Amino acid sequence: MARYLGPKVKLSRRVGVPIADIPKHTARRQLNAPGMHGFRNRRPKDYGIRLTEKQKLRFHYNILEKQMRRYVAEASRRKGNTGELLLQLLEERLDNVLRRSGFVRTIWAARQTVVHGHVLVNGKKVDRPSYAVKAGDVISFKDGIQKIVRENMESLAGHLTPDWLDVNPSELRATITGASSPDRIPFEVNTNLIVEFYR
Repeated sequence: MARYLGPKVKLSRRVGVPIADIPKHTARRQLNAPGMHGFRNRRPKDYGIRLTEKQKLRFHYNILEKQMRRYVAEASRRKGNTGELLLQLLEERLDNVLRRSGFVRTIWAARQTVVHGHVLVNGKKVDRPSYAVKAGDVISFKDGIQKIVRENMESLAGHLTPDWLDVNPSELRATITGASSPDRIPFEVNTNLIVEFYR
């Protein structure tokens, strides 16, 4: 199976940044490399630096390498800054919108919620986490999952939603109000290095 199912904190340690905005990933003062001693006396080469930047985004959005290549190709086809367009495409994924709205705690929980068929987009069931939302789309939930979603929102009290999302907690509904902006990523990422990695 291609999808990674192992310990998630190990991914944060591997790339040196918290890939999820939850205490388990952010509480560590220093994210050491995995293993008993970490990577000692190893200075990354140019390829390694670009690879790490790319892996940060892959792990944060929980996508496969093949999907990442498609997003980079799509971003390079469009007019504008390729790096910014890449982040915009990744932010508009349905599983990411659920996470940004505060309906779920992590991207992995968001993916599971979508795949199990609990999410409605404009009143129709969508079970693809990679579904690209657009301005005007309304995201809601089936009746069977609403209790769990409310508990998730209570546990994430104080969660800040981005400007391009209009969240109605009482109705468990989110509306896409405009183009996405990648301002909620919990770490610095150099998109130019990612674009260079794929050239």
